[in-house]
Amino acid sequence: NTILCLPRSFEYSQKNAVLVPAATLGIGGMLVYWLRSRHKIKTIEMGDGWWGSAERPLKGKEDESIRPFKIETSDKEIEDLHRRLEQARYTPPLEGAAFHYGFNSSYLQKVVAYWRNQFDWRKQVELLNKYPHFQTTIEGIDIHFIHVKPSYVPHGRAVQPLLMVHGWPGSFYEFYKIIPLLTEPAGHSLNEGDVVFEVICPSIPGYGFSEAPHQKGFDTIATARIFHKLMNRLGFKEYYLQGGDWGSRITTNMAQMLPQSVKGLHLNLIFVGRQGLRRMISVMLGAYVPWLVGLTREDVQRTYPFFQKNIYELLRESGYLHIQATKPDTAGCALNDSPVGLAAYILEKFSTWTDKSFLHKHDGGLESKYSLDELLTNVMIYWVTSSIVSSMRFYKENISKDPGLTADARVGVYVPTGIAAFPQELVHTPHAWAKEIFKNIITYTYMPRGGHFAAFEEPKLLAQDIMHFVRKVEQL
Repeated sequence: NTILCLPRSFEYSQKNAVLVPAATLGIGGMLVYWLRSRHKIKTIEMGDGWWGSAERPLKGKEDESIRPFKIETSDKEIEDLHRRLEQARYTPPLEGAAFHYGFNSSYLQKVVAYWRNQFDWRKQVELLNKYPHFQTTIEGIDIHFIHVKPSYVPHGRAVQPLLMVHGWPGSFYEFYKIIPLLTEPAGHSLNEGDVVFEVICPSIPGYGFSEAPHQKGFDTIATARIFHKLMNRLGFKEYYLQGGDWGSRITTNMAQMLPQSVKGLHLNLIFVGRQGLRRMISVMLGAYVPWLVGLTREDVQRTYPFFQKNIYELLRESGYLHIQATKPDTAGCALNDSPVGLAAYILEKFSTWTDKSFLHKHDGGLESKYSLDELLTNVMIYWVTSSIVSSMRFYKENISKDPGLTADARVGVYVPTGIAAFPQELVHTPHAWAKEIFKNIITYTYMPRGGHFAAFEEPKLLAQDIMHFVRKVEQL
């Protein structure tokens, strides 16, 4: 009997030798397909919105025209500003306080004296109008943007559309120094190649010359959808994105929403919200055996001592965030009424967010990186448009929700991504942590210098990194 069974068991084992691997391959293949398709499917819903004050018009009745726009000023506007500047009241600073208590009021008086007596708003308006400005109505509100095309394109070279998005308390004006480097690279010794851009810089709704939403709930996802619609309206099917601060979150949402439209995403600040046990282990081991958790020597230098750099310094710099994420209209009321208060509130960020050590300087180190004309032009964009309150509300719309429950929290980013990590940024995110969300990092650069307002402070460094990233993506 045993002998008779042998050939049959041999047959079975032969069948199994073929069937088991085949089944394993089949199941494995299905699993791989499921995982890949799951990744492909996981995007943010495009959704829809209406932010206008009136009723939504019937479909097809909306005005989709793109209208030229010009920034203008008047004697009345300038006289009102001067009167308010002259009537400002100041509290003397504590001796040796520097910027430790916020904007030093002795230095503030110098800034205000310059603003009142030397700053020429008419001249700055001319400067602002040197690039073509436009407005178009999307979801019931007027969206302002500048659109700069290269004046000369060498034969056979493709022009890449690039949408650049600012943050708070910045504006589209932050990009004025980087635009010529991207649109005319050859004229600025950046002609190592083949990459030339046309640049579109919109104002986030509620900032500057973009109309503020009239309804509650306007967050980065709504902004992402509106900016996709803007690019579509301009005739672009595919484009590159760049952002820092809120611009980073908005462009990341754009990549999560319509990955097929985004050729590449370049960021100079990244939000990695997921904490959890894995991150805790990484933080604990990173100080002692960084290589074990994928941290480099540079990461260690920028991240530790952890509590000092990621808790204490962040708490010190984020008091404004708590106010704006809870009761923006209360503090905003005072800032909208006082140009001096507005300047102190905004410019303090251009001090410590540019370099944390500027805290120890009586003038906040402001003029070591920017001119007063540049700084006051950005403040004036908020002042003349009365947009400080609506810009502050953006925090409440985005932060008052449970971060783990937002639509974008569980969606990875699969488009090619470039990250420029500036050493003075408010928080450093190592490559090892970034790839938990950004699944396709093409370039990750430890920038040699610079802080939060990268395009404004270090335009050439940022332009070089954007070009390096796009060149790599185009070669894929």
